[in-house]
Amino acid sequence: MRTIISGILAGISISIGGTVFLLSGNKILGAVFFTVGLFCVCAFGFSLFTGKVCYVFNNDKKYAFSLILIWLGNLIGSLAFGLLLLQTRLGPELIEKATPVCKAKLEQGYLSAFILAIFCDIMIYIGVEGYKSIPHEFGKYLALFFGVTVFVICGFEHCVANMFYFTVGKAWSVEAVFYLLIMTLGNAVGGVSFPLLRKLIEKPKQAEG
Repeated sequence: MRTIISGILAGISISIGGTVFLLSGNKILGAVFFTVGLFCVCAFGFSLFTGKVCYVFNNDKKYAFSLILIWLGNLIGSLAFGLLLLQTRLGPELIEKATPVCKAKLEQGYLSAFILAIFCDIMIYIGVEGYKSIPHEFGKYLALFFGVTVFVICGFEHCVANMFYFTVGKAWSVEAVFYLLIMTLGNAVGGVSFPLLRKLIEKPKQAEG
């Protein structure tokens, strides 16, 4: 239950970032303020699927199973936040802004969605790992800034953000669920491949030392 609640809070955090992005009226400015989502996740220790999946090979089977609960928690948080927003005066504008975003995501090819999701989680790993490992405070937040703004501006596919976009854009369908699963798989591949490749170049350096 704690894992699911933590996942719900992460889903809400990313949805807040998605709200700012949709309502900002400027893609670059929206991407900058979208950073608030990952900042909340990292600062408060919430469980976000796209961040947690990067460390699946560093943990046991129990951790791998928890990723399913985290994903479900992210979905619940994104759905709840999005549905509540639609009941406010912001609802009509959110629908208007999210509709073309969802259309672009659901009209692309499956391979496109998968590849863009891979690239997205590479950026998420850079942001999360940078926040965890960089010793200087400024460097930590710079990692989050670049990790998030780059994937948002480029239009890479983040499965949790898309949960929110599909909700406020009223775009949920069987096809949307299928796309979301493809994006989730792509995020997982991107999240694990980058750190694994990184380990390949770190081992020789350790041996030399």
